[in-house]
Amino acid sequence: MEFKDEAFGFVRDLVLRLRNESHKAMRAIRSDNGGEFRNSRFENFCRDLGLEHQFSFPYTPPQNGVVERKNRILVEMARTMLDEHRTPRRFWAEAVNTACYIANRIFLRAFLGKTSYELRFGRQASVKHLQAFGCRCFVLKKAGHLDKFESRCLDGIFLGYASSSRAFRVWILEAKQVVETCEAPPSLRMRKVQLMMVMREPPHRLQLLPSPLATSSMMKEDPCPRLPPHSPDSKLMREAGPAEDAGEVTSEIVPSRQVQRDHPPHGMIGDIHQPVTRSSVNSLAFFSHSAYVASFEPRDVSHALSDPNWVNAMHEELENFERNHVWDLVEPPPNCRPIGTKWVFKNKQSEDRMVVKNKAILVAQGFCQKEGIYYEETFAPVARLEAIRILLAFAASKGFKLQQMDVKSAFLNGFIEEEVYVRQPPGFESARFPDRVYKVRKALYGLKQAPRAWYARLKSFLLKSGFVMGSVDKTLFLLSRGGDTLIVQIYVDDIIFGGLFHALVSSFAKQMSREFEMSLMGELQFFLGLQIKQGPEGTFVHQAKYTRDILKKFEMGDSKPMTTSMSTNTALDADEDGEAVDQKEF
Repeated sequence: MEFKDEAFGFVRDLVLRLRNESHKAMRAIRSDNGGEFRNSRFENFCRDLGLEHQFSFPYTPPQNGVVERKNRILVEMARTMLDEHRTPRRFWAEAVNTACYIANRIFLRAFLGKTSYELRFGRQASVKHLQAFGCRCFVLKKAGHLDKFESRCLDGIFLGYASSSRAFRVWILEAKQVVETCEAPPSLRMRKVQLMMVMREPPHRLQLLPSPLATSSMMKEDPCPRLPPHSPDSKLMREAGPAEDAGEVTSEIVPSRQVQRDHPPHGMIGDIHQPVTRSSVNSLAFFSHSAYVASFEPRDVSHALSDPNWVNAMHEELENFERNHVWDLVEPPPNCRPIGTKWVFKNKQSEDRMVVKNKAILVAQGFCQKEGIYYEETFAPVARLEAIRILLAFAASKGFKLQQMDVKSAFLNGFIEEEVYVRQPPGFESARFPDRVYKVRKALYGLKQAPRAWYARLKSFLLKSGFVMGSVDKTLFLLSRGGDTLIVQIYVDDIIFGGLFHALVSSFAKQMSREFEMSLMGELQFFLGLQIKQGPEGTFVHQAKYTRDILKKFEMGDSKPMTTSMSTNTALDADEDGEAVDQKEF
C-alpha cells in the first residue's frame, strides 16, 4: 500500500476472506479516526455487511490496545531484523510482513499452548522453512541461453515468504527487483555475511563487549577462550577509530541456554549501560521465545534446579515419600552397597497436547540389583489390551459408563520384604548427614520388585473388601451385592471400573480414596493410548492423538490424508470359482 486511501480496499478484502474461511459472522471493526477509515465508502461497506464501526477517542491509543501493541511488536521485530544483517531501510515493509508471518507461528500466551496459526486453521504450522531475514542467498537462473561457464545462480537478499504460494521472496542484486522462487532456499551458512554491496554508506565499526545475562544462581557460566583476530565476530565488532586501536574481542562467559519461566529482569538484560555481542543477542532472542513456549523437560537435575517450577515438583515428590513413610535415613551397615537414585522429569499433557503438570519422579537405579540378593520375584500381571476392549464392549452392551481413577505414586504403597538401601536423592543430600543412606520400606520406583509389591498390596485390599478375582484374568475383580455387580479392571496404577448402579460405583470410589491417595478422573476418556467417547448411542474408540504423535515423530504432519491406505486403481482379476460377495456387508 503506497497511499492511505488504499486502506479501504485492503480492509474489504480481509473482511471478505475471513468470512469465507471461518464461516462466522464478524460483528464489529474498531479503528482510529483517520480519514482512511472515517469516510462514506467505509461506512457504506460496514452497513451493507451489518458491521458496527467502532472508533477510539482521538489521541487515546489505549482504547485500541490490542492493535497498538501488535504494531509495536511488529515494528520492534522489523527493526531488529533490519539491523541484524544491515539490510537497507527501504525494505522495511518486507521486514514488517515477515515479522507478522513469524509472529503468527509463535505462542500468544503460555497458558493457551497454541499459536495464532493453529487457532485459526486447526493445525500446527511448520517452521522448518524459516530462514534469517536479510541473509545472503542464491537463486537458480531459469533455463535458457546460458554460457557454458556462466554462473548458474543470482546473488540476492532473503526478504521473506510469498503470501499466495510456497515460495521465498528474494531481492536480486543484479536486477534490482524482488522475485519469488522455490528453487533454492537461503543458505544458513551465509547468515553472517555482510552485504556491503547494497549499503550506500559504510557502517560504523563498533566494539561490542559481552554483558552477563544471568547470575550464577540462574545458570552456569563456562569460560570461553579469546577469539582469534580472523574470527567472523571479531571482524564485525570493532571500535570506531583507527584500526590499530581495535583489539581482540574477548568473551568471559558463554551464555547458557538453561532457562526458567520467571526470570529476574537483571538476569535477562544485564547491565543496560554495557553493549552486547551478537551471540548475546541470539541468547536473548532464545529467552524471549521461551517466555511463550510450553514447559521444557530438563535433561538432568542441574537444569531442573534452576527452574522453581521443577524444584516445586521435586519437593512435592519428596513430601509424598514422607507421607507414605517410604524410607528412613540410617547409617550404612557394614558391606552395604546402596543403589543409586535418579530424577526423571516429565510433562503431563492433556488430550490436546497442552502441558498440565510438571511431574518429577525419583527412581532407583534398579539395573544394579542382582537376583537372589536384592529381590526374589518380580512378576506382576497387567491387563491385556484385549481385556480392555472386551470390557468396553460389555459396558456399552449393558448401557453403563466406565469410570477411571489413578493411584498417586502407586508403587510407594507396596511393601517390600528384602533389605534395600539407596543413596540420597541428587540435589537434596542432607547437610548434617551426607554419608548416610536411606533404608527402603516400600516399593520405590525403579526397583525390580516394585510392580509385584504394589499389585500384592492392591490385590489384598480388594479381596478383603469382598471382591472376587477372575480365574483367567488376574487383573479383573468383581463385587456382587444384592444383585448389583461392580467390575474393576487394573492396569498397574490405572483403574477403570463401572456398574449399572451408581451407588455401588460411588461407594467403591470413596473406599479407594480412604485407603490410597487417589485421583478421581471421572468418565473414562483416555486409556493406554486409546481415546474413548461413551455416549447413549454406543462407545467410540479412536487413536487420533497417537496418530498425530507418530506423524510428528516422522515429520509427516504436512502429508495429505487418504481415505484408504491402499491403491484404488489396481486391476484385480475375478475369482471365477469363488462365491459371490454381498457388497453391503463391507
